[in-house]
Amino acid sequence: MATAAVAPRPAPRAVRIERVGGLDYDVLDALLGFAIRRAQLAIQGSFTEATRGMDTTPPRFTALVVIGANPGLSQTVLGKVLGIARSGAMQLTDWFEERALVERRKSPNDARAWGLHLTAKGEKITARLKERVFAQEQQWTAHLSPRERSELLRLLAKLTG
Repeated sequence: MATAAVAPRPAPRAVRIERVGGLDYDVLDALLGFAIRRAQLAIQGSFTEATRGMDTTPPRFTALVVIGANPGLSQTVLGKVLGIARSGAMQLTDWFEERALVERRKSPNDARAWGLHLTAKGEKITARLKERVFAQEQQWTAHLSPRERSELLRLLAKLTG
């Protein structure tokens, strides 16, 4: 079955919500959601910089890392990890297969099921992505002590359940 070629999306521009001096931010300064959104946009800009020219997005990166760490992962579980429907995970897997990054293999435990595996090319690209994203994040969070960074991760995990 042939799939239509999809033009690559342009890389998203890094967006920051700048703090403008002299403005009264009223309740916004007390809202975690506002602070988290500002941080998320800054982190997204950092991610975009780290992955420039590598044709990836945060969901693609997440999928490659999770597939690499869990060979044989099902598309259904991948969809749950990404917070998307199984059909969305299937489209993402198709995208990876077209680029020879991921392959579907029959599950040894269930003849009806398919597991996802990184190809050698996928392993190489995932390793390079992880290295670049981690290095960029280390730079971005350099003003945090290791203890503060761990505490922030712990608190965010607590908020998200």
